[in-house]
Amino acid sequence: MERLPSMSLRRDPTGPRPSADPAALRPWVVAFCIIRFDLEQGQLVEECFPPDALPHSQLLLIAYSSFPDSMSHHQLNPNPARRLSSSSSIHDSIFSFRFPAAADSQDFVYGYVFNRRRQDERLPRGGEQKSVVILSRSPYSSVFRPLLQILGPLCFDIGPSALGLVASHVAAWPAPTPGALMNLPIGSAALRVHLPPAPNDPAAPFPPANPSVPHSLFHDADLFGSFRGLLLHLWTLWELMLAGDPLLVIAPTPPQCSEAVAALVSLVAPLPLAVDFRPYFTIHDPDFARLNSLGEGEEFPPMVLGVTNLFFLKALRNIPHVISVGSPGSNTGRNLPAAARSASTGGLGRNSGPGKLNLEQLSLKKFSPSGLLNAMKLRREGPLCLMTEHKEAVWSTYAATTKPDTAVLNRLIDSPRIEESMSVANNEILRRHFLELTTNFLAPFGPYLRATTPSEGTSPFLEPPPLPPFNADEFLSGLAARGPGKFLSKRMRSNWLDLYMRFLEGQNFMPWFRRRRAAAEKEQRRLWRQARMSTDINKLITKLSEVEIVDSFNAIERHLLAEIQQPSSANEDSATVCEKLKADLQAVFNNLPKDMQQLMLSNPKKAALLQGSPEQVDIK
Repeated sequence: MERLPSMSLRRDPTGPRPSADPAALRPWVVAFCIIRFDLEQGQLVEECFPPDALPHSQLLLIAYSSFPDSMSHHQLNPNPARRLSSSSSIHDSIFSFRFPAAADSQDFVYGYVFNRRRQDERLPRGGEQKSVVILSRSPYSSVFRPLLQILGPLCFDIGPSALGLVASHVAAWPAPTPGALMNLPIGSAALRVHLPPAPNDPAAPFPPANPSVPHSLFHDADLFGSFRGLLLHLWTLWELMLAGDPLLVIAPTPPQCSEAVAALVSLVAPLPLAVDFRPYFTIHDPDFARLNSLGEGEEFPPMVLGVTNLFFLKALRNIPHVISVGSPGSNTGRNLPAAARSASTGGLGRNSGPGKLNLEQLSLKKFSPSGLLNAMKLRREGPLCLMTEHKEAVWSTYAATTKPDTAVLNRLIDSPRIEESMSVANNEILRRHFLELTTNFLAPFGPYLRATTPSEGTSPFLEPPPLPPFNADEFLSGLAARGPGKFLSKRMRSNWLDLYMRFLEGQNFMPWFRRRRAAAEKEQRRLWRQARMSTDINKLITKLSEVEIVDSFNAIERHLLAEIQQPSSANEDSATVCEKLKADLQAVFNNLPKDMQQLMLSNPKKAALLQGSPEQVDIK
């Protein structure tokens, strides 16, 4: 991107220095950093707010991850079209990375980077490079990208004091509410963002109710812009992400590779990705040594790595799928040039009509000798051909089950004159399609994840029935007999069951299934609890035998004790539920034979519950 304008967010120089409570800041941001690249000393952390918020080992990793990696020959010669004059130029870019919060931790720290590269003949060695970084435990790119567009230029305008100024605004924000629409004031403006649901939140609705709101991380990623030259491969990439296969995404610049990885993560929404993903991965990452030490034939761990360093092509030869994206002439993953792409890589052709893609150029089925030769050459040379020339391509031996959807491709717009609005419209089309595709793929698991309510004539005081047990072999046998459903059967080849087998064996299935199962069990408990609240106990008793009345007494007692023992914060209506259950317990007690009442009262616990009920017990 070109130099970004800064917003008016200045403090009064005569006023007090803004401050931010680190505890109030922490729900959103761990730290703000300014990092300078020194040609002699390397990456130097100039400023960190709050001070001492991060250990030295993490600061070192953050510093290395905040600049373009070495050995990417596309970084060495900035686009001359960006020159401001014959002697100077400014080049701004935004990208992201992430790393584990601690060794063997399941929590991650997300870094959002505003990088400014300035070339000026008057400066030592002809230029300088600085990055402004936001560190957070939350993957809220829809918040931190626009915040960086404010903070980044502001730091270059007023210096390090910008960190404390912006931090004071962020510390005043309400705590993040995953899945909600939030207004976050910053200066005289406000960021209006819809946060994605928490990755491990079992309460996220399934299937999705509204396709326009975020259903996974990185809903704002530029899916169309990142894979514009590889549109026909999107369905293959969807399957690889679904199965949790290892992928290496290589691009000329950090913005392009981090945007592509974010787009891949969002491709399988509403399925949360359980495999590790790194939007921008460098050789300085501690995990690189482990990956580089894998022997010939050793299986690569399930990871999605975004890289720019061409050394990875040799170092990570065991990774089975390599995707090359982006253009050396652009420094951002968004707004890629609309130039024609080679049909052999599955990209765009020239327009056959105003504003529409030329599907003939995409060559879905049409035989093309030149396309075949190009494809054979790419496959023969392998990803190492990127060492000499960057090209968009996919290297994988995997044969996809899902066919590219021509109806979706026909709706995409190709117009260089309205680049930004074109990407927004195309992203919406693609995201809705893949959301529907994933939702239909997951639909056969519905019976195992569906909460039930008490049927007519069934006492809601009984324990709800358990959800159906899941057995992978039985599931596949039943699915093979029933078929995948109308939506998928039109879009998948005859070996569609293989994709379900890969999904069941992959890293994404079991974490998702357990979360959805827990959510269904919780919902079922809520529905039965609600049914108990609306049941007229006196009407129910008239339909029960003496043995069933005794069973109902014991069941109501269990539910009442459970309500009393749970924390008061667990359910706001707990007191109301307790009163209702106490009244129901008394009503059932009054319908028991006298000898049974005496037996119940001989138990101190039962007697205490009855004596605490709204009505007096009279057994004479």
